[in-house]
Amino acid sequence: MKTKLFYLVFIFCIGVYGQNKQVLYDFAGLPQTLLLNPGLETNYKYHIGVPMLSGFSSEIGSTGFTVSDLFAADNRDITDKVTAVLANISTSDFLSINAKIDVLNIGYRLDDKTYLSGGFYNEVDGIGYLPKDGITLINEGNAAYLNKSFSASQILYKLDYLGVIHAGITRKIDDNLTLGGRFKIYSSSLNVESTNNTGTFTSNLGNNNIYVHYLENIDINFRTSGLIKDNEYINDASTYIGNTFFGGNMGVGLDFGLSYNFSPQLQFSASLLDIGFINHTKNIKNTITKGSFTFEGIAFDYDTNNTNYWQNLNDAFEEQLPTEENQDSYISWRPAKFNAAIKYSFGEKRSKYCYDDTYKDFFTDAFGAQLYSVFRPLSQQFAFTGFYEKSFSNKLHAKLTYTVDDFSYSNIGFGISTQIWKINFYGLVDNITELSDISSANNVSLQFGFNLLFN
Repeated sequence: MKTKLFYLVFIFCIGVYGQNKQVLYDFAGLPQTLLLNPGLETNYKYHIGVPMLSGFSSEIGSTGFTVSDLFAADNRDITDKVTAVLANISTSDFLSINAKIDVLNIGYRLDDKTYLSGGFYNEVDGIGYLPKDGITLINEGNAAYLNKSFSASQILYKLDYLGVIHAGITRKIDDNLTLGGRFKIYSSSLNVESTNNTGTFTSNLGNNNIYVHYLENIDINFRTSGLIKDNEYINDASTYIGNTFFGGNMGVGLDFGLSYNFSPQLQFSASLLDIGFINHTKNIKNTITKGSFTFEGIAFDYDTNNTNYWQNLNDAFEEQLPTEENQDSYISWRPAKFNAAIKYSFGEKRSKYCYDDTYKDFFTDAFGAQLYSVFRPLSQQFAFTGFYEKSFSNKLHAKLTYTVDDFSYSNIGFGISTQIWKINFYGLVDNITELSDISSANNVSLQFGFNLLFN
């Protein structure tokens, strides 16, 4: 029974909460790089992303353990595997998922110094921290953990499904500096989150019974938006998809970016993304449990009163540790992201045809480093990437990356971008050394897309 409960908790965490696109960042002048930094230079008159195919990315990851740690066919008992995983994980370990699809992505050059871009995309983004205390309690019980306080603060997760309408501008200030900004309108279809929980559960040896259990200073909240309507779960997928376009729970956000050329070969770039929030006002259900409760078993009296002991216990529990529901609106903040990169170009010097009927020089090779950070509910997460780029021709480019992050110290990624006539295709993959055995990988990421580029 305890093992089945553990599976439920495990699946629940996976269903709820990576976004570092280090291979895509500032790669081959792709239009999608403007979504990572609106201050990067472009060299075409306009672009049109193939609808639904211009940009697709998917990433799922976990820290502290892999799927094979639990489900490998090694003849070990599942309980032993769970115990081994629990011994290795910490309360800062997490499960995350991110998927994004560009429904529409377009851009147009207004003049020699100004490029406008915009579109609409859908995104799923979630993170769930591993509640080690809770999983241990479910898997092993409390008999071996007398006087230990199991913390409710480890219940921490957030899941969002939303649509984003965006419009951006990239402005070349001078030959060295380019600035950019992007305005976003968020339409949340689904939000499920639980944060800022407090309280403990402790078991001690009792005086009137074997054990006495203490639920102390409990304050737990579960907030949902877009999941329940008229006290029934919304189970129609088309409703969720439709609500990503002005579905009622709206918000706004901003992106900022810049790039600066210290010389024709040395460039610095940086961006700050998703500085924004969503105001949830529609189809809300909040559940709050708050209070303290002490339980030392039931003292049965041998009398003729037919006392309903279980009902009395339930009444006492609900009185001292009440649970209430409401439909109060609330605000959720988007996970803000930061990028910074330095790139040095070298190799053979070539020229490419640009939007203004001129030719721009470029170098065939480049290397550099990138820092990425995202603000998560528990703490800020970081990733550091070293990269090498190679341009085989004006139309064929490749990039190799090595990333150190929370998932791995040896994440190797690869990307390629090619153009035939006006049609551009790019494909990017992360953690390529683990692709032969994905179940043993902490992180897997894939991105691809098609664009029409017009010079």
